[in-house]
Amino acid sequence: MGDLFQLFAVSAVVMGVSQTLSRERIFASLRARLGGKDSWLGYLVSCPYCVSHYVAFVLVPLTGTNVIRVTVGGWPGYVLSWVLSTLLITVIAAFFRVVFWFVDETQGLVKRRQRTEEEETATRRLHREQAEQTLNHHCPETREPSPPVPH
Repeated sequence: MGDLFQLFAVSAVVMGVSQTLSRERIFASLRARLGGKDSWLGYLVSCPYCVSHYVAFVLVPLTGTNVIRVTVGGWPGYVLSWVLSTLLITVIAAFFRVVFWFVDETQGLVKRRQRTEEEETATRRLHREQAEQTLNHHCPETREPSPPVPH
């Protein structure tokens, strides 16, 4: 059970770090300096899936999340376990990214809907005020009397 939690926890961290590096504004200048999506190196840091590989390659040995055991012994077995565990964590992080995208997109839809409703309310208010001004301009008897001016 602990290994499963560790697997999902490291995958979530990989997803979060790779999303931040490849998509968020805070690292936009870094991506631009590396050429953005137009250069090979820029593309490698602009692609969340690509970045998740690098992040996982670092985090798997640091966290000891070698969840895939191989029968080969020695350092070749360790390297193979490291690579396969990294690939598994990267794939799980990709699924987490899809879930994150749906949640983020849903929040975006809610915010856009709220903004649209606010704009429609403001437009109706503006039309109402314009109609009142037009009515007051054309029909002086509907105007409210001005308060008396003190002498």
